[in-house]
Amino acid sequence: MHLLLLAVGKTDSRAIEELTKLYADRLGHYLPFTLQIIPDIRRSSKLTPELQKQMEGAEILRQTSTSDKVVLFDERGREFSSTAFASYIERVMVSGARRLVFVIGGPYGFSEEVYKRADDRVSLSQMTFSHQMVRLFAVEQLYRAQTILRGEPYHHE
Repeated sequence: MHLLLLAVGKTDSRAIEELTKLYADRLGHYLPFTLQIIPDIRRSSKLTPELQKQMEGAEILRQTSTSDKVVLFDERGREFSSTAFASYIERVMVSGARRLVFVIGGPYGFSEEVYKRADDRVSLSQMTFSHQMVRLFAVEQLYRAQTILRGEPYHHE
C-alpha cells in the first residue's frame, strides 16, 4: 500500500519543514510514502473563503482517484489514541486498498465536494494548530503507527 499525505500550502518555517522531512524519511522505511504539497491559492479581494475552499478542493480531488481511501484530517473527525490510530491504519492496509490518502486542508477547511468524496475524517486534537504544525504532527503519527504495528520501542504506553 502507498501512503500519500496531501497538504494545502507551503511551510514557511524551516525548522518545521526539517522535522517533517525527518519523520517522512523514517516513514519511508516502512512503506512507500509521499508528502505532496498543493500550492496556496493566491488571495485577492475577490476571493471569498468559500471560493478558496472550492479551488483548493478541486485540486485535492484532482490528486485522488476513485480507488483511493481518502481520509481528511478534520477538527470534526474521530479522535484516536496513537495505538487505536495504528489499528485503524492496519485495517485499511489489510482491506486491499492500494493507496491511503490523508488530506490536510487550507486555512478555511474543505469544500463540500471534498467532504462528499472523503471516506473518513480523523481529528488530531480538539485544539487548533497551524497547518504547518498539523503536517508535522500527522507525519509523526503515521510514523508512530508503523512502529506500533511492528512492535518497535518508539511508542511507550
